[in-house]
Amino acid sequence: MIPQATPTIALEKVEFLPANHVTDDTSILTLKSLVLEPMLRWQGGQIRVGLFAKWQLDDTGCCWTLRLPQGKCFHDGSPVAAQHAAEFITRILESRDMFGMPWSYARYLEGARIEPEGTALRITTPKPFPDLPEILSEFYLSREDTWGRPIIGTGLWQVESFTAGEETTLRRRSDNRRIRFVAQPQAEDRLAALTSGNIQAATHLERLEIPQRALEGFTWQEQAGTLSVMAFMNGFEGIFRDPKARRAANLAIDRMRLIAEVIGGLAIAADTVVSPWHFGHPEAALAPLNYDPQGARRLLAECDGPRDVLLRTPTYMPERAPEIARFMAEAWDAVGFNTKVDLAADRPKYAREIGQKQMGDAAIFDSSPHSTFRVLDDKISSQSRAVWWQGVASPEVDAAFDTARHLINNTARASAYGSALAQLQSAPPWAYLFHPILCLAHRPELVGFSLDHKGILRIA
Repeated sequence: MIPQATPTIALEKVEFLPANHVTDDTSILTLKSLVLEPMLRWQGGQIRVGLFAKWQLDDTGCCWTLRLPQGKCFHDGSPVAAQHAAEFITRILESRDMFGMPWSYARYLEGARIEPEGTALRITTPKPFPDLPEILSEFYLSREDTWGRPIIGTGLWQVESFTAGEETTLRRRSDNRRIRFVAQPQAEDRLAALTSGNIQAATHLERLEIPQRALEGFTWQEQAGTLSVMAFMNGFEGIFRDPKARRAANLAIDRMRLIAEVIGGLAIAADTVVSPWHFGHPEAALAPLNYDPQGARRLLAECDGPRDVLLRTPTYMPERAPEIARFMAEAWDAVGFNTKVDLAADRPKYAREIGQKQMGDAAIFDSSPHSTFRVLDDKISSQSRAVWWQGVASPEVDAAFDTARHLINNTARASAYGSALAQLQSAPPWAYLFHPILCLAHRPELVGFSLDHKGILRIA
């Protein structure tokens, strides 16, 4: 619950993006999740009610029917129709990411018929697509106000005032309580504002330059997230074309020491291409790869050719990327690689280069989709060969993914995805590192505040 006085919460950003601009920025998603509603809601690997109250897949696996609840209205009082959702999806299919690169939604829904009828939306795909609800959980329906701002939604909170990039005040529709969000890009500034009493809550304190795990006099919350921090490995050329070299590179990394020394303990070790909260991961029944430098040396000794590795890294996204790169280089060199670190100062350019396969031998990156289907299709499948695929091909993984993605039964599909994720641990296409722990601090009297596994601030 929120006290009667309007509390102020500091986020990294305060923005509402146009409908055709999808983002995984958790500050922006926090505001979207309060003011708008996703078409369906992802929660810890499960799909829950969102804008649509009911959804059903037919026996062919190709036709989804989604139904709005009766009386659903936007904040301005206008009724919501399935036509609004259909138009919104069409705009999304043409969207680009924060680096100006095209998203994959158009590929997922290529050839699909999107047909609205009153309060029902029917989506028919050429092939079975049982993972579509996870995709729809990324789509938040909005309308523009008279100034062209996409801030009119259907969520529990309504925008009362908004200054782009600076602040917004939201009013809860059920009881008229208010909450104010301000933008403070630097974690140190958010912490200082919190301890001085200028704000009552601050998110993303895991990004403090000196990590900390508590704050005296305040409630401190931590939540392990779905984001994967990893390094792509080049399957087109160089030493990492050899699966033994890729596994050696993974065995050489002491993830627990990396987390303790570089991340300040604020992470959990990764074991495959997705987090423990992704669909199918529990069925994989995995544990993180053991640190085994002797095993790494033995595998590397079986590989032909030079041991030279160019490890590329950005300066941020993920946080502390240069320090991670130095740790990895030392670990790899200790087992027989010869690693050179290349630092990229321009983060958007770096992302474009990775998408264009200009990655050196390995490239530190992060993987944000909370959909197992999306991770495998966008980054792993050598059949899709999408923008983030880096040339590592596995017929066994491709076959497991192709089986999983077409299974209608959720239990069978989760098991099939688990099989693919287990194979990806034994034959890794990436250097698996960790999943960050996200940190929130607030005044003790603010109850009902929490972070979900995507890093979104939830308010009960």
